[in-house]
Amino acid sequence: MELKNNYKKLNIDWIPQKNINEPLYKQIIKYFNMKIASGDWPVGTVLPSQRDLAEIFQVNRSTVTTAIDELSSYGVLEGIVGKGTMVKSNTWSLMLPQNISNWGNYIQSGTFKENNHIIQTIKSMEEEKKFRKISIGELSPSLFPKNFIQNSMHKAVNTIDNLGYLESLGLYELREIIAQRLRRKNIDVGPKNILITSGSLQGLQLISICMLKAGTVVYTESPSYLGSLQVFQSAGMNLKGLSLDSDGVQYWNMDRKDFLENSPVLYTIPTNQNPTGTIMTPQRRQDLYDFCMENRIPIIEDDAYGDLSYNDDIIYPIKSLDENGLVIYLGTISKILAPGFRIGWIVGAESVISRLADAKMQVDYGASSLSQIALAEILSSTKYDDYIADLNEKLAIKRNLMLASLEKYFKDYATWNTPQGGLFIWLELNKNIPIEKLFKEAAEHDILLNPGYAYDYEKNRCIRLSFSYIENHLIDETLLSLSKLIAKYFM
Repeated sequence: MELKNNYKKLNIDWIPQKNINEPLYKQIIKYFNMKIASGDWPVGTVLPSQRDLAEIFQVNRSTVTTAIDELSSYGVLEGIVGKGTMVKSNTWSLMLPQNISNWGNYIQSGTFKENNHIIQTIKSMEEEKKFRKISIGELSPSLFPKNFIQNSMHKAVNTIDNLGYLESLGLYELREIIAQRLRRKNIDVGPKNILITSGSLQGLQLISICMLKAGTVVYTESPSYLGSLQVFQSAGMNLKGLSLDSDGVQYWNMDRKDFLENSPVLYTIPTNQNPTGTIMTPQRRQDLYDFCMENRIPIIEDDAYGDLSYNDDIIYPIKSLDENGLVIYLGTISKILAPGFRIGWIVGAESVISRLADAKMQVDYGASSLSQIALAEILSSTKYDDYIADLNEKLAIKRNLMLASLEKYFKDYATWNTPQGGLFIWLELNKNIPIEKLFKEAAEHDILLNPGYAYDYEKNRCIRLSFSYIENHLIDETLLSLSKLIAKYFM
């Protein structure tokens, strides 16, 4: 009865023709646009569910999903969690129908690959305040050192005479400070070895477009950081995964044919790896470096989480072993202080940095001058080290709270690691369950999580949990609610 009333209200009295050459989903797209353009379905109109639409149109649900996804990509429709799909626009986006197939071809043919559907959904949901977010890989706003940043920004602003373009490598004072801090990690470099970027992902993008040919084999850990995988994919790289064990990446599983035919590259996050939290042991780092030297395999080392450590163990980056320019090293302030600074850095041989700097000037003419000036003031302050120490203490508390809740509610359903740093706990369920269905059910209970398969080359039964963003008092109740959703799959 509900279905009947809904589609009568919207006057859906049409079905696609199955005996013509035009795909069914494209017929549905044209019908939707006609109804919206005519004013029959004004902005804000809520459509029947995809299941109901499939029944109305007498097609498979996947056909309806394809049509709705394409219209959503043009901004015509929008999915609202808990409400369904509604009409978002009836103006500019409706100029697309006469050329909609052509625009679709352009969208699909671009070199920069779009996020997969579930990641797009997560990103849109992260903007909603109602969710308890155990998905976000960044620091909680409550961890932001407001007074320290305000005082540093005030000092930085007082030093500004102008905000013109900086030199191609970035603010010299900032590079000098970063070089000093890198020496604490046994990385002996100078300002000329450092390029300031707009976040570390831009560093990866510059490396991909300047130094790697399309089709280059890039080995990564499996699983690995999704953002990095997408950058390589968009640059036309041939991605291959290498399994992880408790000591780090299993580098010996690289295909030796690639050494001769494809000049491969290795991308690794050896410290507090995203998403698993694995820390590569010193011995594995040395063995990996020796192997790559012997086989002339360049290494891209991502150290985004290196300063987030919950014990006193000091493990130096792979770059600290490098006397031959084999390793390009990436750093960032995003995971340690605030992503809004949009500041990262690339460390490498002068010739490499010079080439990447030239490319960066073509892309954006340099990272934000204001952010660089402010960050130089922050990193030069003695209070910055105090902030890092305090941050690690607070993150360790958050980690322990999440581990305690997992022990209470999940020991019959899953296993997980105990990270010694970073922001993540990698949870593996004891049996296969429909993770996408769980994701939707969790969202209906205002819980936002990250399915583990989004970080891997194949399906897995894992979930990446982040303890860094959710507030402490919400951790236990959130994991209790999630455990109840999972429990029904184990009955």
